Amino acid sequence: MSNAQKALVMAAGIFLAIALITIAVVMFISAQEATKNAQENFSGIQRELSDTSFTVYDGTIVSGSQVVNALRKFNQQKQFGILVITGRNKTTTTSGTTTKISGGTWYNGVVDEDTGVVSYDSTTSSTKPSNYSDLSEALKQDQKTYINPAGKFNASIIRDSSNVIHGLKFIQQ
Repeated sequence: MSNAQKALVMAAGIFLAIALITIAVVMFISAQEATKNAQENFSGIQRELSDTSFTVYDGTIVSGSQVVNALRKFNQQKQFGILVITGRNKTTTTSGTTTKISGGTWYNGVVDEDTGVVSYDSTTSSTKPSNYSDLSEALKQDQKTYINPAGKFNASIIRDSSNVIHGLKFIQQ
């Protein structure tokens, strides 16, 4: 082979190598973007699945036995509280046409209902606030914290500003 032919073969080889490298880089970039999108979708699905155990209580009416079951189910969950307002420990305040229901007893933790911030967590703290009780007190009929299994409760979810669920609220009808 002459020098000119060798130079052409070498130039064609270099051109093919550059073309293959360019194709590999383009494929890597597009695969990286697809991976990022898949990871975001997976995170969304994972968040939805983790919230499904709470959606049962979002704006529904549940029985007292379901409230007790929720207390048992979420008993040791960190950064989470359950507020139960029964007929015995309910406080109502009327201001004009608005009636605010307050009082009740917290279980597992104490959460600010407006911000969703956990101020007491039974899994990490030892000093209990006055409006906190243990599950055993909810089962004693002579206590004001007693939860009647046949009672009906309006259930709602307490979220923080990031839409993370930090608590449940049950108000007896």
